[in-house]
Amino acid sequence: MGLGQLVLRYALLVAVLALMVGPFLWQLSTSLKGPTENIFSSPPSFLPSDPTLANYGRVAETIPVWEYAFNSLKVACANVVTNCVGAALAGYALARLRYRGRKAATLAFILAMLVPVEGIIIAQFTTMRELGLNNTLLGVLLPGSIGALNVLLMRNAFLGLPEEVEEAAYVDGANAWQRFLRIALPGVKGTLAVVAIFAFMGAWDDFLWPLIVLSDPQNYTLTIGLNYLHGTFANDERLVAAGTIIAVLPLIVLFACLQRYFFRGVGEGAVKG
Repeated sequence: MGLGQLVLRYALLVAVLALMVGPFLWQLSTSLKGPTENIFSSPPSFLPSDPTLANYGRVAETIPVWEYAFNSLKVACANVVTNCVGAALAGYALARLRYRGRKAATLAFILAMLVPVEGIIIAQFTTMRELGLNNTLLGVLLPGSIGALNVLLMRNAFLGLPEEVEEAAYVDGANAWQRFLRIALPGVKGTLAVVAIFAFMGAWDDFLWPLIVLSDPQNYTLTIGLNYLHGTFANDERLVAAGTIIAVLPLIVLFACLQRYFFRGVGEGAVKG
């Protein structure tokens, strides 16, 4: 590779990094600036001259942000558990068990990925109403409890494992549950981390469905509660920025804890030709 190509490659990487990380750094900088500091200075300043955490305290004074965050955390953690368990079981059944209709079931999960959420949201709302789960966190959780993409990721991860080990266990008398728990599942920890991250992010960031199904402010998730800041305090950029950082921080912590499994899992569950 020539020097020019190397320089071009790193220039593109730096440009992409700036586009991806730049807005977050700007929000973080804005959230730490005091009321007397100009946030629209030219040229813009990323480093606050007098950093302060007062804006985060104002967010808590304006809305019950920690209650909303706890509601989001309950939904997100439950979503991680249901997706990891359900997707692992379904993925193993699609990859390893032999039964009539397996290909049709796989096709059904693929087709489910093509259906936009907006096309089924009325049916979801009607179902939750008939079950008496409107305005409950359980009603927020159920529609996303098992994602079609996560099932397919787990299926592809199980297909990537060598069959000989499971066949040997079968000869030794291991049943399907034993082969799943003791042989197959430990080999796809990376993909489970990917599913956990996707499930947590999907539940934590979801806005449309909680907005539709929830009406009691005590049950609001963080995204719904922070929308109040954008609506009522739209001119207070420092307050809005502090609320945004509060919402993003758990995702950063989660990814930092699971990143070594994440990149390994992307390869395990990749769609193979």
